[in-house]
Amino acid sequence: MLGKAKLLKVYLGESERYKNKPLYQYLVHWLKEKGIGGVTVNRGIEGYGADKVLHTARFLELSSDLPMILEIVDVAEKIDPLIPEICAMVPKGLVFGIDINVYKHGKEQP
Repeated sequence: MLGKAKLLKVYLGESERYKNKPLYQYLVHWLKEKGIGGVTVNRGIEGYGADKVLHTARFLELSSDLPMILEIVDVAEKIDPLIPEICAMVPKGLVFGIDINVYKHGKEQP
């Protein structure tokens, strides 16, 4: 095991914007500038949030606001101070974190 870390997940809509960019894209670049270890964005094919509006990628019901999920991984000491800023950028959606154990990292170990 390489050690303890934190996984922060951010659920938001594809159409949400921040500073004239898609919010998910802004967050990825912002987190990279902050030196966060890793971020992955997944696009959901179907889902709903607190508003109970169904968003789907089905052929005849194409939505322009599919669910987007950011998975942010680093040590808690780097992620925790950013959570209030992330929550302020995500006006609707869900932000939560869990403690994780990292067993393998993409870099080759000596």
